[in-house]
Amino acid sequence: MVDWHTRGEAGSGVIRLSEPHVNELLSANFWWLRGNDRDLVIDAGLGVVALREAIPAMFERDPMVLLTHAHLDHVGGAAEFTDRAAHPAEAELLTAGVPASLYGAELFDKLGIDATGEPVPELMIDVLPDPDYDPASYRIPPMTLHRLLDDGDHVDLGGRTLTVLHLPGHTPGSIALLEQRTGTLYSGDIIYEGALIDDLPNSDVAAYRRSMEFLADLDVSVVHPGHGRSFDRTRLRQLAEAYLRRDVQTRKS
Repeated sequence: MVDWHTRGEAGSGVIRLSEPHVNELLSANFWWLRGNDRDLVIDAGLGVVALREAIPAMFERDPMVLLTHAHLDHVGGAAEFTDRAAHPAEAELLTAGVPASLYGAELFDKLGIDATGEPVPELMIDVLPDPDYDPASYRIPPMTLHRLLDDGDHVDLGGRTLTVLHLPGHTPGSIALLEQRTGTLYSGDIIYEGALIDDLPNSDVAAYRRSMEFLADLDVSVVHPGHGRSFDRTRLRQLAEAYLRRDVQTRKS
């Protein structure tokens, strides 16, 4: 059995988890936060390996899973949780079943990604989690949400409170979570180091620009993104402003 997840301390009571054997496009971070009263897991990875089997301690306090948006690399393990939350705009897709495949060409087709001129991976993982695993069996089951969270809502874990920020653009219901006491922002796929995706069928560039304008002025200490490394407020502003410049240049060309 392959050790599928990596774990690392990301601050007091915060654990970063990732899946190193997943293709870069889908290799996402998810975050396990411990409060005094209960735990919160922000996003749930690709779901190739069952979280309850791989990380049983995560479930000891019946955590809530809060999904930043409804893409397979962030919701794959969400069905394992008994308390699931997301923005209302993502609920319909989660209920219908999030498009998913471990085969590159099939996945790109399901997501509406135009890969013209770009190499498409045959398989989105570089090793099987166990010798008997069949990639064709991978799917994300339809799931209902137990809580709908919108802009300004609070999630209180006891000694740790997070505020929901609705920042659409990547998807209609993309959210980030801000822990104001520590200045920590969990940004999902709204912003991270790398090429930001705003051309999926349900993306909205105008909304994304408004979200970036908000983030450029947001006072935070650290950003824990959905992909890649964490960064500080200076880098947050640089990334947001780079997106805003890029979009202006694209529209002029």
